[in-house]
Amino acid sequence: MFRDEPYNDMQELLSKDRIASVFGIRMLECSPGKCRMEMVVDERMLNAYGSCHGSAIFALADVAFAVSCNSSGVKSVALSMNINYRRPVRGGDRLVAEAKEESGGSTTALYRIRITNSEGKLVALADGLAYRIRG
Repeated sequence: MFRDEPYNDMQELLSKDRIASVFGIRMLECSPGKCRMEMVVDERMLNAYGSCHGSAIFALADVAFAVSCNSSGVKSVALSMNINYRRPVRGGDRLVAEAKEESGGSTTALYRIRITNSEGKLVALADGLAYRIRG
């Protein structure tokens, strides 16, 4: 079960994230070290071929990464992020990003972000390395 405290703190952080607002990214669940976010692909997010632009998918992964790595109460920022796109996404599709900490230390932590479509099929897989700012 997800605790209310990290969810509320991260909901406040998310409300200040302008990219999350632009893309309509919403938080579904949050607990220390993990979260679930969603985004519905609209026509503004489509590339020249009519598929969802990779930058929109990356934005969802990046916001999920930010929420998950800050959900433990330590301010964290990205050091790097890598994404692999697995299948095209069409307009109207609902994407869900699930981010969770895979390995954490006192100064850095590694997160895995899985993005699936409305059918539950893998759309993209990302890894993010966070730097934990202490003090």
